[in-house]
Amino acid sequence: MKFEGTERYVATDDLRMAVNAAATLQRPLLIKGEPGTGKTMLAEEVAQAFGKKLLRWHIKSTTKAQQGLYEYDAVSRLRDSQLGDDRVHDINNYIRQGMLWKAFDNDEQVVLLIDEIDKADIEFPNDLLVELDKMEFSVYETGETVIAKQRPIIIITSNNEKELPDAFLRRCFFHYINFPDTETMKQIVDVHFPDIQKSLVNEALEIFFQVREVNGLKKKPSTSELIDWLKLLLADNISPELLQNRDSSQAIPPLYGALLKNEQDVHMLQRLAFMARRENR
Repeated sequence: MKFEGTERYVATDDLRMAVNAAATLQRPLLIKGEPGTGKTMLAEEVAQAFGKKLLRWHIKSTTKAQQGLYEYDAVSRLRDSQLGDDRVHDINNYIRQGMLWKAFDNDEQVVLLIDEIDKADIEFPNDLLVELDKMEFSVYETGETVIAKQRPIIIITSNNEKELPDAFLRRCFFHYINFPDTETMKQIVDVHFPDIQKSLVNEALEIFFQVREVNGLKKKPSTSELIDWLKLLLADNISPELLQNRDSSQAIPPLYGALLKNEQDVHMLQRLAFMARRENR
């Protein structure tokens, strides 16, 4: 099977190559890129394209690698023993499977998304080296060895908040999703709004990329924020002419709350607008 993208997801040639290379090598695909560039959605579309079940493991700052394997609830077992519950005699009643175990235990190959791995502690990736490499792990409490019935397709995303250890990187196929250029962005917009006016898209994209080029922005608007902004422009019947003929000294675009996500960036664009008005006097 080859991944060629889907009707809902515009995949560049490089991204398609990366997905297929990782599948061929049977290595996890490590995807990095700006937030909002479709890293998480990629796993959903790969699963759909291959006709596979998708398992999601969303990583938080408190997530431990062990939770992806299994968790042993010793507290519940102690409580049940005090209450005389018969369940206490079977330790398996207190072992909860993690996402890796569920992926390994599936009779059919699945797609496993390990989302935002860089949010966890720096030791998190190192604690998964053997499991991702050998596709097996041991359950200490029962002495059982869990071996993957079918090697899952693993997609790991990172927003580059932390550096990942070299030993982990060696076990992955890496791809960085570059921010879409204007033509690719038009294709993405067409997927979401097939009947939208081309003139509105052209004017909106010009403003969008102008905002992204402003030096010093704390958070540049992403693809997902552009889609939200276009949705609002359509809902409010904003015409292409209104975008085209807006005062050039107004650095703040209409409905800017969909594009700008913090007050520092709003204040920066307001200062730029003020300076532009002074220069035009």
